[in-house]
Amino acid sequence: MGSSIQKAIELILSGDSELLNILSTTARVSLTSSVLALLIGTPLGMLLGACRFPGRNALVVLNRTLMGMPPVVCGLLFYMLFSGVGPFRHLKLLFTVRLMILAQVVLITPIVVGSMETYVAGIAPPLRETARGLGFSPVRRFLLLVNECVYPIFSSYLLAFARAIAEVGAVSMVGGAIAWKTNVMTTAIMQYTNRGNFTLGIALGIILLSLSLIVNIILSVSQRRLSR
Repeated sequence: MGSSIQKAIELILSGDSELLNILSTTARVSLTSSVLALLIGTPLGMLLGACRFPGRNALVVLNRTLMGMPPVVCGLLFYMLFSGVGPFRHLKLLFTVRLMILAQVVLITPIVVGSMETYVAGIAPPLRETARGLGFSPVRRFLLLVNECVYPIFSSYLLAFARAIAEVGAVSMVGGAIAWKTNVMTTAIMQYTNRGNFTLGIALGIILLSLSLIVNIILSVSQRRLSR
């Protein structure tokens, strides 16, 4: 075990081409999907949190249900839609990075929506009364709300990114874990461990844990600043 960890560290420091390819694919998938999820989920979450309209409660319940969607179910849905017998087979997106990104967007957007909805629902009523008392226009009210949500937006993005980089079920099904094409860290760890290549698996595990630690440290610091 100790020798495997030592070899893994040496592999990381050596700049192995296969390892770098896996890292670049992971970064492309995780960063793109988390940014898209943030752009879609933030306004939807703010809308659900700040506004009251018919059907809102149903949408909140639906979103909370989607927050707990198993990744393999999401992957299965996209596989059925884009496989050789699916309605979108002509797009030829199965086993591509683009479909992996799309699947992750669907999977993590509800997390952003739920995070923003919970926070905005708590601050919207007093903020609305204050804005009305100051005679703010609807546009200035919206800008005031956005200003109050800077740290929650940042925290929501970190949560989305953490979920994206650690996800394995959906990306494995729609990406196929193809070497030098769609292999990301989570699928590569499973793949190489099953093959008995513990060195590369441990190297990827170290990197994944390090990234998770960094994200959680940043998230913790941002939450402390928010609580002040």
